Amino acid sequence: MNRLSILSCDIDDISLQEAITQALSLTSRRSGAYVVTPNSRIVLDSRKDPRLRQAIKEAAISLPDGIGTVISSRIIGTPISGRVAGIDFASAMLAALSERGGSVFLLGGEEGTAERAVDRLGKLYPGLVFAGCNNGFFDKSEERLIIERINAASPDFLMVCLGSPKQELWMHAHAVDLSVGVMAGLGGTIDVFAGTIERAPLAWRRCGLEWLYRTIKEPWRLKKAAGLPHILAASVWQRIGGN
Repeated sequence: MNRLSILSCDIDDISLQEAITQALSLTSRRSGAYVVTPNSRIVLDSRKDPRLRQAIKEAAISLPDGIGTVISSRIIGTPISGRVAGIDFASAMLAALSERGGSVFLLGGEEGTAERAVDRLGKLYPGLVFAGCNNGFFDKSEERLIIERINAASPDFLMVCLGSPKQELWMHAHAVDLSVGVMAGLGGTIDVFAGTIERAPLAWRRCGLEWLYRTIKEPWRLKKAAGLPHILAASVWQRIGGN
C-alpha cells in the first residue's frame, strides 16, 4: 500500500482486496483503527478543515472513493490505480466476516434505517452476527451511552454512517474509547443497504458515472456533485504551479 497526498489529503493507492486483507488483520487487535473514504467533496473539505485533514491522516486505511479523486491523482502526477468505493469495501467486508462468523454494529441513518439494513443484510450474509444498531441522530449527551453499547457488543466491524465530516471526526475522537475490530466511515451506505436509496447500475459504475446517476435520482445532491469539477480544477492549478 502506498499513501499519497492528493491536494493535501492522504489517500492510499490500494485495491479492494488489499483493503479487505488489511482490515481483517486489524480486527484482532481491537486498537480503534478506522477506515475513511475520501471522495471529491471530502478532499476539498479537508483542504479547508484541518481537523478533517488530520482525521484522514490518522486513518489506518484511506480509500480512494470517487472517480474525481482518481482523476485528480493522475492530473497531479501521483496516479492512483483505481477507485475503491466505500460501499464495495463494506459489502466485501461483510461477506468476509460472514464466512468466519464475524460481527457488525451499524451506527447511522434515520430512526429505523439501521434495523431495515440489518433485515436485508441478514438475508445476504447468513453467517454474519449483528451485534447491534443505533440511528445517527444523537447529541453529545447520548454519546457515552452509545459508546458503552458498542463496547458491550465489541463488534469486529463498526459501520459509522453519519455523513462527512461528522463520521471522520467522530471516529478520530473516539478511537481510543471504542473496543471494536475496525470501523469505517460509510455515509449513505446504510441507506443503500436498507433499500431506501438505489445504487447506480453496474454499467454506470464501470464508466465512473455513479455520481451522475445519484444526482439524477436525487437532484438535491447537485451541490455535492459540484465537487467533481472543483477538484479537477484545483488539481490542474496545482500541476501548473499554483497553490
